[in-house]
Amino acid sequence: MYAYLDNAATTRLSPAAKAAMLPLFDEIYGNPSSLHRYGQRASAALQGARERIAACINADPREITFTSGGSEADNQAIFSAAMQGAKTGKKHIVSTQIEHHAVLHYLKALESEGFTVTLLPVEPETGLLRLSDLEASLTDDTCLVTVMMANNEIGTIQPVEEIAKLCRARKIPFHTDAAQAVGHIPVDVQALKVDMLSLSAQKFHGPKGVGALYCRRGSVPLRSILLGGAQEGGRRAGTENLPAIVGMAAALEEAVSDLPEVSARTADYRDQLIDSLSEIDRAHLNGDRTRRLPGNVSFCFEGLEGESLLLLLDARGIAASSGSACTSGSLEPSHVLLALGRPHEVAHGSLRLSLSRYTTQEEIDHALAAIPPVVEYLRGMSPVWERILNGQGDN
Repeated sequence: MYAYLDNAATTRLSPAAKAAMLPLFDEIYGNPSSLHRYGQRASAALQGARERIAACINADPREITFTSGGSEADNQAIFSAAMQGAKTGKKHIVSTQIEHHAVLHYLKALESEGFTVTLLPVEPETGLLRLSDLEASLTDDTCLVTVMMANNEIGTIQPVEEIAKLCRARKIPFHTDAAQAVGHIPVDVQALKVDMLSLSAQKFHGPKGVGALYCRRGSVPLRSILLGGAQEGGRRAGTENLPAIVGMAAALEEAVSDLPEVSARTADYRDQLIDSLSEIDRAHLNGDRTRRLPGNVSFCFEGLEGESLLLLLDARGIAASSGSACTSGSLEPSHVLLALGRPHEVAHGSLRLSLSRYTTQEEIDHALAAIPPVVEYLRGMSPVWERILNGQGDN
């Protein structure tokens, strides 16, 4: 059998999403901006999807802007808050060291435009942001705080509601990248009181290449990062990807409808993996044990290379990753794992298993039967592991 355990990278398209998308290819194929009946049918489908997605996160449909995915949503949120802050001379942004590169790279670009960026550390091992650090970092010049809701590599769930409360007290806009959270844990923008929130369809069994940005009315005036049309209320130029948007709405509705049941089952599988893999000598769990996504398992195994581990697991019928799919071609260890305090040699030996609503007990059993002997085999050929056994390793 083959066990697909790389759902944090992307998920399979759900049958419900596929069925919802099909009519948009050969029946309701008009441009939503057109005035004729084909366009009006498409416009109605677009508005219906907007309303359904908004309902899933307890937002107003007018607060939803469709994007090409989570990265674009992150970019637009940060750009909009930065430009609004610059108008009043506020050019300081606060984030963390473990954000997705869609955030970190955009913040780096803003630094070259005269903005100051503070990247806060997180607690070793758990990856949790200390609220005291955040509070101490805020200044009169801070125009945005952006902290991801749940980390894509280690699964740690940040105290978003408390962060939002701190920001609101200082009247500082707060954005959260919730791409890994939406569809997997309860997300209610009214209860969380966030100003902006990014989501991505491919993370909850929707199609690839589509996402959304929630922006609370009256908070940050959204600035388009694409020019050329008045679509999305002038917030994003370009004809909407209607089949993907409708598929996203169907996938999210399905995810939210049975969230407690699926989350409990997935968390049980996650805990089986964590409990068993923790028994491997010098295996280190990455991320908080309890404040964790139900489908995330992340370990570092001393004395081996993550790339070799992935290749051998693939040969044994297991799809996994060593961290973010967005940086899979990099030879550098994960910035997230380094921020946790993992030494370079240890961070190189990382493994992420990420589960979904379609994960089965048979897949978990298959993974648990394969991973320990593969780790042992690789260590048997590793000079690094030999040094560790002789007391010369980093940890």
